[in-house]
Amino acid sequence: MNTPTPPPDDDLAAWEAQRDALRRLHREVLDEPVPPALLAAAGLADEQHARQATWMRWGGRAAGIALAFGAGWLANTQWASSQAGAALSRAPATREFVHAASVAHAVYAPEKRHPVEVAAAEQQHLAQWLSKRLDKPLQVPDLSAEGYALVGGRLLPGSEGARAQFMFERASGERITLYIGSLGSGADPSRSGETAFRYSADGPVPNFYWVDRGFGYALSGALSRDTLLSLATVVYRQLEKTAG
Repeated sequence: MNTPTPPPDDDLAAWEAQRDALRRLHREVLDEPVPPALLAAAGLADEQHARQATWMRWGGRAAGIALAFGAGWLANTQWASSQAGAALSRAPATREFVHAASVAHAVYAPEKRHPVEVAAAEQQHLAQWLSKRLDKPLQVPDLSAEGYALVGGRLLPGSEGARAQFMFERASGERITLYIGSLGSGADPSRSGETAFRYSADGPVPNFYWVDRGFGYALSGALSRDTLLSLATVVYRQLEKTAG
C-alpha cells in the first residue's frame, strides 16, 4: 500500500497563513452572541428529538402489548379450532353413512332388471330377513298415498355392519330409496336420540337423514328439497309409530 506523502513545508505555511487571515476577517462575527432565533430553533430541535425518543419508547411498549395480545388471540383461535375439530371428529360415521346412502341410490336406482334382491311380492320375508341381519326390527314404510309403490329391498355392507335399502317407485319410473344402518360407536353419544331432519347434497343425489337411537336413516332421490322433506317426514312418522 502506498504511504501518503506529506505536503511540503512551504505549502503548510501558506495554508496556516490563509487560516489566520480568514479568522481576522470574520473576528467580529465570531465574537458576536448567538442570535435568539437560532437559539429558539436549537431548542425546538431538542424538543423534537425528545418527543421522538418518547414515542419510540411508547411505540416499543405498544408493540410488546400488541404482540402479547396477538399471541393470546392466536392461542385462543387454535384452541377453538381444536375444539371444533374434536366435535367434528365425533361425526365421521354419520358423514360416511349419508354419503353411502346417496351412492347406493345412484348405483341401484337406475337398474332395470335387478334393482333389488328381494322383490315387493315377498315383503314379509324381506322385512324379516333384513331385520335379522341388522339385528333390529324393521318396518317397510307404506308410501302408496304419496304415489310410490315398493319395488323391494337389498342387503348392503357398511362400516358398522349390515345395512338395508328399500326402494320405492312411482308410475312414472321415478325412484327413491330408504337406507338404514347402525352408526355404532361412531355416533355422537350426545345425539344418539336425535331425530331432527338434516339435508345433504354430499353425493350423486341429495337426501334427508336423521339419527334415532343409534341408527341412521336416509331417504335419497333426485327430487326437490321440499318434496324429499315431505316424503322423509311421512317415512319417519310411520317408523316412529311402529317403534312406539
